[in-house]
Amino acid sequence: EVQLVESGGGLVQPGGSLRLSCAASGFAFSSTGMSWVRQAPGKGLEWVSGINSGGSSTSYANSVKGRFTISRDNAKNTLHLQMNSLKPDDTAVYYCKITFADNRGQGTQVTVSS
Repeated sequence: EVQLVESGGGLVQPGGSLRLSCAASGFAFSSTGMSWVRQAPGKGLEWVSGINSGGSSTSYANSVKGRFTISRDNAKNTLHLQMNSLKPDDTAVYYCKITFADNRGQGTQVTVSS
């Protein structure tokens, strides 16, 4: 059974940083492209960032480019999202997901507010 468990969310002031993690199990993580998506209050799902199976190729939404960094540790079956220079518009529930499948975790809340 595919399991994706996000952690690391919280309340942070504008300009602050957070590091999200996603623990994966139940599938061949090291052979699977992964992504982060988010859902702001009252809005649909928004793709944030993606990474290929080996970690050598990454991509970002324009809204987060230069501020967020996606990474993975295939030895630990873990996906990360380092978020710097956070803005109130980044407030959302963040989910990790298998890029080319519907599987995603329960999400972790990120709130950026002073």
